[in-house]
Amino acid sequence: MQYPEGDDVMRLIVITTETFWEGEVDVIHTLFEHGLERLHVRKPFSSRDDMKHFLEQIDGSYYSRIVLHDHYELAAMFDVKGIHINDRNMGLFCDNYSMLAAKKVSFSVSLHSIEDLQFEKRHDYVCLSPVFDSISKPGYKKGFTAKKLMKAKEKGLINRRIIALGGITARRIPIARNYGFGGVAVLGALWGASGDDRNEKAILKRFNKLQIKCMEG
Repeated sequence: MQYPEGDDVMRLIVITTETFWEGEVDVIHTLFEHGLERLHVRKPFSSRDDMKHFLEQIDGSYYSRIVLHDHYELAAMFDVKGIHINDRNMGLFCDNYSMLAAKKVSFSVSLHSIEDLQFEKRHDYVCLSPVFDSISKPGYKKGFTAKKLMKAKEKGLINRRIIALGGITARRIPIARNYGFGGVAVLGALWGASGDDRNEKAILKRFNKLQIKCMEG
């Protein structure tokens, strides 16, 4: 499926589960084949060798759709789309900045405060969280009221460059669009709140539902 473009179309970003699981690469290939445009690979407990092995199993034609949260030095080896900067890897980011800049990879970051958006100009896009109560992290509640989000939209702080993260479901995508977000990042709504529902057909069905909601104007 060709993902359409336009002001009404929201970007759909998928974030991987924290751990590797059997059949994961096959499912990722299926999602790419069905139009997934951006996959954030977030495996905070992975070793460099495990991550390298994981990426080697993915068809190279899809590397341009992948963003790494860890092991930034692999960005050049696999020619990925970009890296997502986080506190735990700030030192690694600084060490590899020259290489990453030369490769012209995209830079993204997660923020947890509306106020921080006022000073955020350096990254290609920003994930703001948690916009809704988390699905994958029980007890992790939303960080903003609807009033605060709408006010941020009116000020231009929430715009097409800002991605809603945290508790995103198909039902909540139109709400995120109303707040002015340019896209959503999903985890629990796709993979399931637990590891018990990793059936490829079920995951693809959930993905298609999320995708359709992002395409609706």
